[in-house]
Amino acid sequence: MKRLFLLVSLLVLSKFSAQTWATEDQYIQKFAQYAVEEMEKYKIPASITLAQGLLETGGGQSRLAQEGKNHFGIKCKEDWTGKTMKHTDDAPNECFRVYDDPRQSYEDHSIFLSTRKYYANLFKLDMKDYKAWAHGLKKAGYATNPRYASILIGKIEKYKLYEFDNTTSKEALYAVLKMYPDLKDDRIFMAKLEPAKVVKKEPVTVTVPYKQTSYVQQQKRVEKIKTKAEILNSILIKSHPNEGLKYIVIPEETDLQFIANKFRISESKLMKWNELDSDVLKKNDIIFLESKNSDGNKPTYKAESGEDMHDIAQKFGIKLNKLYAKNRMDEGQKPSAGQLIYLIDKKPKD
Repeated sequence: MKRLFLLVSLLVLSKFSAQTWATEDQYIQKFAQYAVEEMEKYKIPASITLAQGLLETGGGQSRLAQEGKNHFGIKCKEDWTGKTMKHTDDAPNECFRVYDDPRQSYEDHSIFLSTRKYYANLFKLDMKDYKAWAHGLKKAGYATNPRYASILIGKIEKYKLYEFDNTTSKEALYAVLKMYPDLKDDRIFMAKLEPAKVVKKEPVTVTVPYKQTSYVQQQKRVEKIKTKAEILNSILIKSHPNEGLKYIVIPEETDLQFIANKFRISESKLMKWNELDSDVLKKNDIIFLESKNSDGNKPTYKAESGEDMHDIAQKFGIKLNKLYAKNRMDEGQKPSAGQLIYLIDKKPKD
């Protein structure tokens, strides 16, 4: 009898468990309403916003989306004062915005497009012409991928996201249900759709053999079991955009000797190649496993708040003394936020 009760309990739990969003379909189910709400406020097609979210997050699976709630890959820029995280994109350890909730990311994306002059012409387009918007975004420089517009259009047409351009925020969940009729069996989704109707139902009481917080507690115990050595031993060599220079990103604080032993490179070489003044390596430090280049892989870069010249040298794989010389700066001199740093040619004389 106990076994039968446990089996029924587990079936009920699986029936009413929260929807995950590991796939693009589940991402649409979860975030379509946000896209429609933003369309009403900022006149950006919901289909475009949702397709960009799908693409940028890989259906919600990207590190930026999961750890930073950042669904559109928006970098810090000079005007950002909120939380940040480091993530490798065009260059190692770039600064990206972190949000408390994905809804904030969706609104910040709308603000980003509606307040920058590069995208002003988009708002002259028909709001229901998703193809024109997709090509307009590419033309305005939103992404460097030459196929960016066609990829967005492909996702919109594959999932019929244009349906959300013809709905309202109050009707958005009904539009989702029309696309995914199986959601009628999802209690959590239906509770969002028809809260009054759900309240009238008799409550379902389920007895489970563990506390509701046990999964979280279990995960904490698992994390504690992982040792620092295990994390450090998982370091992988990466190829830097600057002519494929070999480098690593330090996942946990350690010392230079550990890295030297792991990769069979002398400490003195690592110190020289990375212009280090300490053998203590901090989390997210970039360490090159070969000598850096004399030039960067792009002409210039705007220094971010708090960065010093060593940070920039490591970000772009440039020898520190060459970077100082290119920018006519004295050793130890720090750049100001927004300062244009020359990475290939020498800074023109004033």
